[in-house]
Amino acid sequence: MFDFIDRSIMQKDHQSEPIWTNSTFRSTVYQIAAISIVALTAYYLFTNTTANLAKQSIATGFGFLSRESSFEIGESMISFSSSDTYLKALAVGALNTVKVSFIGIILTVALGIIVGIARLSTNWLVSRIAAVYIEVLQDIPVLLQLFFWYTIFNNVMPSPRQAMIPFNGMVLCNRGAYFAIPADHPAFTWMGYAIVIACILIFFIRKWAKKRQERTGQIFPIFTVSSLLIIVLPLVAWFVMGAPTEMNMPVLKGFNFEGGYNVSPEFGSLLLGLVLYTSAFVAEIVRAGIQSISKGQREAAESLGLRPIFVMNLVILPQALRVIIPPLTSQLLNLTKNSSLAVAIGYPDFVSISNTTISQTGQAIEGVALIMIMYLTISLLTSFFMNWYNDKMALVER
Repeated sequence: MFDFIDRSIMQKDHQSEPIWTNSTFRSTVYQIAAISIVALTAYYLFTNTTANLAKQSIATGFGFLSRESSFEIGESMISFSSSDTYLKALAVGALNTVKVSFIGIILTVALGIIVGIARLSTNWLVSRIAAVYIEVLQDIPVLLQLFFWYTIFNNVMPSPRQAMIPFNGMVLCNRGAYFAIPADHPAFTWMGYAIVIACILIFFIRKWAKKRQERTGQIFPIFTVSSLLIIVLPLVAWFVMGAPTEMNMPVLKGFNFEGGYNVSPEFGSLLLGLVLYTSAFVAEIVRAGIQSISKGQREAAESLGLRPIFVMNLVILPQALRVIIPPLTSQLLNLTKNSSLAVAIGYPDFVSISNTTISQTGQAIEGVALIMIMYLTISLLTSFFMNWYNDKMALVER
């Protein structure tokens, strides 16, 4: 009876409590107030900026994207001329940025893993070389590294007429690196299809091999089979289509080379600088991830008779990845954002072309907004993929 009376009194006290002392009510009011302040500030800035631009007779909006660009772009993945629109020019810059970021991420991850594992090698020389690589490249700002490689290409490499030819089909000069490529033929298109088919087969074979190993404990030679598929299927397609051997070779004509595939000094310098700089940080992340796994894991795997390569691939790295992936994501994002330094060495990335667009149209706000949207989109897509992969590698509670 007394308990019932006490509860009744407490309920009445609670009901008589002023609403402004309720924590839920206060938090809601604070959030509404914060959103209102942000919205009002944004509205004030927008209206004030629009009014000032109108007073100075400066056009606003994105209508300039449909106008003729009137400038050339030295390096493009798609056809472009000065008669094309600003929108297409920005598309060229976006593709160039994606190109250097995508290739840079792949090379950075591969090189970082190799150097990180080498840093832990029991071979003193290998370990010291990896340590020097990490310490030196981490301590030199990435912009200076870009200037260094660009200077090497332009001032150390010979002119096209005195070009270095390390082997037949490759040329090095101050205009970049030229490589011989297969001449245009349907066989190479079918070889590309064969590589795609091989990759699909490898994906399913890896899944089957993993389930088989978990069920029986038997290790399937996935590396050997994958290598054979990648090599044999394209060779079969090449042979069936007539086995063409003609090559598109770089040939000196006038003051430059024509033919083959050209890696420009700007692209080569940017890629080298970004990959070498970022891979030094990735190597330390890999080293720390591997060292986070207890020695007992390695000793247990070795006691089962596993060879060192299987110990690393099957026991150490799968566990270390859970430690490696989060900081690795940050470094890959840094590589993508650092690619905007390409403007310093003349590579026509999105920032460089946007700057040219801004200088010609005078619409700086729209141009900067497009740059922000571009890098935000790439960063979000990279983060989304890495977070998905991190969730996939996470430990599952049983």
